[in-house]
Amino acid sequence: MINQALQVFLKNHYLFSKLSAEQFQHVCEHALEVSLSKDEALFMQGDPVERFYVVIEGSIKLFRVSAEGQEKVVEICASGDAFAEALMFQDQAFFPVNALALGNSTLLSIDAGHFASMLHESVDTCFMLMREMSQRLHALLQEIDDISLQSGSSRLACYLLHHIKGDHKTVVLDIPKSVIASRLSIKPETLSRIMGQMKNQGVIDVSASRVEILDLKALAALSGERCSTL
Repeated sequence: MINQALQVFLKNHYLFSKLSAEQFQHVCEHALEVSLSKDEALFMQGDPVERFYVVIEGSIKLFRVSAEGQEKVVEICASGDAFAEALMFQDQAFFPVNALALGNSTLLSIDAGHFASMLHESVDTCFMLMREMSQRLHALLQEIDDISLQSGSSRLACYLLHHIKGDHKTVVLDIPKSVIASRLSIKPETLSRIMGQMKNQGVIDVSASRVEILDLKALAALSGERCSTL
């Protein structure tokens, strides 16, 4: 049984907010708290799916590795993000990606089979889950279009725009730049070059892991008309 603080966190999550008190209690009884150190693997591509996860703190990199050993980051999951939940609907499912902690991270691990059986009793949760999965599919299709149609500069501009915190116009790159480059489907040296160009143009200023947006309008213009949530 997870502690009270984690139960409150879980109850506020969209996947669990519509469950009855009894159903939610059963989820908590089967849930586990998982702590990972930086660069520690949660699961590997091809592992059987028995549980899905919700990030409490930290960030998790979901990625695939090609036969040539090239890594492609599929998604970066931060606090509040759930992942692998859609796999509960498959018989004898296997993880299609690897999951690695980018820093010290804490997650909730949910019994996928048990949760799937409860969905038969919670129509609201089923529809909420379907809506979330539909939104993710739309985002993935948008990303495919962006990679095909947008330049590397546009993709980086979109990334920075979506990661601005509050009114400070500052983005903290709290994950390695190589991971960001892979997420944007560009090479690390290309990312550095584009950031250098933006700095020379007076659009941004870079200091270690902090990127200050100096010209928001110029950054928006660089992003182009299409801007997904990369």
